[in-house]
Amino acid sequence: MDAMDADQVAALRAVVLPTGLLERTGEFARALRVSARTPGGLLLVGTPQYEPWHLTAHLDDESRLAGIPELAPTLVRWSPPPDAPAHLSVGLARLEAARRGETLLVVTATAATPPLLERVDGARRTGATILALDQGDPELDGLAHESLAVPAGSAPVSFDAAQHLVSSAAGGRYGGKLSLRQRLARLLDALSGTPGE
Repeated sequence: MDAMDADQVAALRAVVLPTGLLERTGEFARALRVSARTPGGLLLVGTPQYEPWHLTAHLDDESRLAGIPELAPTLVRWSPPPDAPAHLSVGLARLEAARRGETLLVVTATAATPPLLERVDGARRTGATILALDQGDPELDGLAHESLAVPAGSAPVSFDAAQHLVSSAAGGRYGGKLSLRQRLARLLDALSGTPGE
């Protein structure tokens, strides 16, 4: 690691570590790894206005790089277009089919709407594990088995960067094919908002 990288890592540690965000992210990622037990059983859903494309893509990468098929997500969409490819055409009916052994990860930067809360409650009643990544939504967090709140304006990272931290932590404990330096570079890219891999 050259001097510039060492300085960036030191700055990152100085900003993020005292907040407890990395520890909370690690705990949330562990809950995600433990609950995602079957390939195709990790469902990600947002709101009609906010689909969690970012986290879906990063979890898919982590699943592939770390060799953890259970971590490969299924993006559940509110209104998939009829001509969407198969992996982008999963609609809300998939939430109604959620069952024990599956995980529903709700990702939203706004308060969950009543229709979303009803679907989350229904999935929980059928035995799915519910996780929530939000900006502090008491109703959604009350339904979740585990939640991670990243309040707007008060966290040292953006909501999008927090999603990157979650996906990286979820895949990181399994070794994967990325070196520590590559993972730190990805983390720094995410936190600074610069394009990464």
